[in-house]
Amino acid sequence: MTATPDGARHRLQRAHGARYATILSTAAALPKRRVTNADLVEHLARAGAGERDKLAETIGKLEAATHIRQRWWAGDGVASSDLALVAARRAIAAAGLEPTDIDLILLGTDSPDYTTPSTSVVLQHKLGATGAGTFDVGCACASFPTALAAAAGLIATNPALRHVLVVGAYMMHKLAADDDPTLFFYGDGAGAAVLGVSDTPGFVASAFQADGSYHDRWGIYAGGTAEPASVEAVRAGRTNVRFIERYPPEVNHEGWPRLVRKLAADGGFAVDDIDVALFTQVRKPSIELVMEALGLPLERTHTIMEEQGYTGSACVPMVLHDAREQGKIRSGDLVVLVGSGVGFNQAAAALVMP
Repeated sequence: MTATPDGARHRLQRAHGARYATILSTAAALPKRRVTNADLVEHLARAGAGERDKLAETIGKLEAATHIRQRWWAGDGVASSDLALVAARRAIAAAGLEPTDIDLILLGTDSPDYTTPSTSVVLQHKLGATGAGTFDVGCACASFPTALAAAAGLIATNPALRHVLVVGAYMMHKLAADDDPTLFFYGDGAGAAVLGVSDTPGFVASAFQADGSYHDRWGIYAGGTAEPASVEAVRAGRTNVRFIERYPPEVNHEGWPRLVRKLAADGGFAVDDIDVALFTQVRKPSIELVMEALGLPLERTHTIMEEQGYTGSACVPMVLHDAREQGKIRSGDLVVLVGSGVGFNQAAAALVMP
């Protein structure tokens, strides 16, 4: 991996005296129960999803298409805020801070503890961050880059903000039917980052795109105002997460490169200046195709879906933390994060690691 060239570094500089957000620390959390693909076949068979041989064939095809070999599931009585709490505590400790030092908490998830109140306020209470305000970001797996960009903007414009905690949490397997083969994708997890203040970027740029015409393809379609929860809805499975229709591959294969190029243009750097590009961890071959389309070598990305499954709203901070832990991200590296969620929403953020 090469450091970002000096010319590119100069292009990232802004006016003297400006206030920027920078990442002080990252962390991640997984629950205790490991569920291999073989375990999943047995789970689905016991739930009446089909014959073991046919289920094994289906799961085998999904593994070949995604490279997901296992995932981790939380037990009964564990909520999204509980996994978020573990990641948050680790990130705060790694930054050398206490929960009372946090001024604001942003939590991204589409598997919240409740419809309302927000999961971020539950996390604030469990964490003991008594001086922090909170809000949730709810654009599925694009939530973390979106929340990161929002936090950076707030830090840049509000001198009272010193430390912002940004968390992504995911526990979608609890919102799926026991006999649903799409359980294959759902791994539970949480990732967190603490942002602080710097006089140099830090956070460089963000970019967003969406297409709401896909909103009815994958989601939970009862339990809100469009269809309030009812006995009929529960019996019909409409309060569970449901895969209705496949997204065209070009949503990510063309959408991710377009978003990265927009991010580079808006941020004043070249695509080749990117040291590490990290993407939603749902399908490894998609990441390989996108890296090729961007002209970036595979050494400049990192994946965790093989061992951790698809952790949705949490996968971007989790892969960021893992890449840092593995030494793939170093101080001074220009890192791009791209999240893609049902609906669909896509968001990207560029930052220079301190």
